[in-house]
Amino acid sequence: MADAADDRLRLLIERIERLEEEKKGIGDDIKDVYAEAKAVGYDPKIMRQIVRLRKLKPDDRREMEMILDTYKNALGIE
Repeated sequence: MADAADDRLRLLIERIERLEEEKKGIGDDIKDVYAEAKAVGYDPKIMRQIVRLRKLKPDDRREMEMILDTYKNALGIE
């Protein structure tokens, strides 16, 4: 029984390691795309913000923008 559990654990750990390696590869690919965008004149920092905004649901994005505007007004920004 212990051998089966040990084998199962080893397989799970190996899967995690493979997935971590894939994740690193994908992260490197994303970094390369941002570098390419910068090379042709786009601002990677702004692109990252746009990607983050696009992940939000429209209602959540509107709420966040309203709160941001409220804070900016309170601090006299803009």
